[in-house]
Amino acid sequence: MSNNSVMDWKEVLKNRLSASKKVEKMEEEKKEEEMALFTKNYMEWKGGGKRDYSYNNIPRFYYRLPAEDEVLQQKLREESRAVFLQRKSRELLDNEELQNLWFLLDKHQTPPMIGEEAMINYDNFLKVGEKAGAKCMQFFTARVFAKLLHSDPYGRISIMQFFNYVMRKVWLHQTRIGLSLYDVAGQGYLRESDLENYILELIPTLPQLDGLEKSFYSFYVCTAVRKIKIQDILACSFLDDLLELRDEELSKESQESNWFSAPSALRVYGQYLNLDKDHNGMLSKEELSRYGTGTFTNVFLDQVYQECLTYDGEMDYKTYLDFVLALENRKEPAALQYIFKLLDIENKGYLNVFTLNYFFRAIQEQMKLHGQEQVSFQDVKDEIFDMVKPKDPCKITLQDLVNSSQGDTVTSILIDLNGFWTYENREVLVANDNDSSADLDDT
Repeated sequence: MSNNSVMDWKEVLKNRLSASKKVEKMEEEKKEEEMALFTKNYMEWKGGGKRDYSYNNIPRFYYRLPAEDEVLQQKLREESRAVFLQRKSRELLDNEELQNLWFLLDKHQTPPMIGEEAMINYDNFLKVGEKAGAKCMQFFTARVFAKLLHSDPYGRISIMQFFNYVMRKVWLHQTRIGLSLYDVAGQGYLRESDLENYILELIPTLPQLDGLEKSFYSFYVCTAVRKIKIQDILACSFLDDLLELRDEELSKESQESNWFSAPSALRVYGQYLNLDKDHNGMLSKEELSRYGTGTFTNVFLDQVYQECLTYDGEMDYKTYLDFVLALENRKEPAALQYIFKLLDIENKGYLNVFTLNYFFRAIQEQMKLHGQEQVSFQDVKDEIFDMVKPKDPCKITLQDLVNSSQGDTVTSILIDLNGFWTYENREVLVANDNDSSADLDDT
């Protein structure tokens, strides 16, 4: 082999070796660049490094609750909540400011009056808002004026209606602040123990409960306490009914219809004691079967003791209260939900023909025992579906019952012989009522 050929091969090998080293170097640079980019993105994601400027504008929306052993953090949270509620309380109108507001409204009334009712137009309404002070500004808006504007030919609103609106708003805020003081967890709801404390401390301020023995307080408190959102308490008639007991001249009829009144609480507790024949403080299924007219079917009572909280097969006073509340308020969605859960034996979320037949068969058995004429299930089934008009013609859901406004009738037909008899003879009962009314008119 000539020297030239050897030199050529050497050059070729050198070039190849150089090229391979360059490729390796480029691969290493790529890996380093890739790792640097990964590290940069990872650090930004973890919170290190330079973050997008928009992150600074996003407010923090989650704050972890302190654990039980974090005493200092819990104390700080309690103190900060107390300060916050005090500040909110100072923002509300006090009695003197409300009196001043009434004086200004009366001074700026716009004639003519409607009967004895003073009115005010929008211009004077705004003038009062300017003079009433900063706390009142939230009430003197076009939205509020329009909300209270009805059919006045001069475009005015009633001064009394507006003042009542302001009073109602102030009362709601005061009550919310008061309830929030008992919200130990600070989560916007009252636990059973929180609500118990609230009602227990409220009892001495309600004149209608002056006659209650202190030994009965714990049973009285049981009538209304469960885990409930503060907003729900304010939105429903719960507090209206409870605080109605502040009226020293509340009529006997109003007291009897008010769940929170002393006569109502004593009535329910008395019924419980009368049912408890063995005096062990609990109710067996046999004892509960005498509730009301004593005509609930065994099938329904079996479901009650299967689905509700019991102790060795017996019911305590709190579970009994849930039972009574549901049966005495069958038109209410919450009561229907309670009963629907008992009727939904297959846990499917709906009642089908099989379920209706299962419960109505027990009604038929009771009718047979009392020597009453049997009624065809097919007829009853058709009537129930006609009353409810469910979205699915073969299934009845809880929402179907609520929407139909016939839930109380349907549930009575399925669980209570007396309820079914009342429905079956409704036309005769209406006719008898009309005859009685006519007789009274003649006399």
